[in-house]
Amino acid sequence: MSSKTTTQYANALEKCKDIFFKKIQDYGSSWRMLRISSVTDQVFIKAQRIRSIEQKGESKIDEGIQPEFMGILNYSIIALIQLELDEVVLTENEVEGDKLSLEEVTKFYNKHADFAQNLMMSKNHDYDEAWRDMRVSSFTDLILTKLMRIKQIEDNKGETVVSEGIDSNYYDIINYAIFALIQLEEKEES
Repeated sequence: MSSKTTTQYANALEKCKDIFFKKIQDYGSSWRMLRISSVTDQVFIKAQRIRSIEQKGESKIDEGIQPEFMGILNYSIIALIQLELDEVVLTENEVEGDKLSLEEVTKFYNKHADFAQNLMMSKNHDYDEAWRDMRVSSFTDLILTKLMRIKQIEDNKGETVVSEGIDSNYYDIINYAIFALIQLEEKEES
């Protein structure tokens, strides 16, 4: 894998991480209230908005698709954290006692981001950076496909016969979002 990809990946991830932790400062770990299915729906909404903008060629809200890809990445990490913590969904009375500290959130975020990056490096080696020749709209469609798979697995109460689990799909979504962010950044620079 090229050092260019490694650098671009790190830069895109750092921007997402910066937004994530600014929101942690504002909201804390309030997302601990969300069930996995709700996180999946939040990612779906963002991906569907991107697809709508791509198809219409415009948006009525003054935000491009880059913030949506960043949100997709960050919500995917939230889903992975929730999965790791056995989706302990908090009630209003439990919120105060089960908030994650900034140190805990940082540990979980970095763990899942590092795993996603290592996975990308392995796959990128095997696929020889084929993603560079793909369209951003293909990443959007692949994310939506992964989300439909996740929804089906959720509907099956997490059971699969031969397929990857929810976590594998979320790791792929993270990497598709990063690839889209890298390509969008390159377009802005050219």
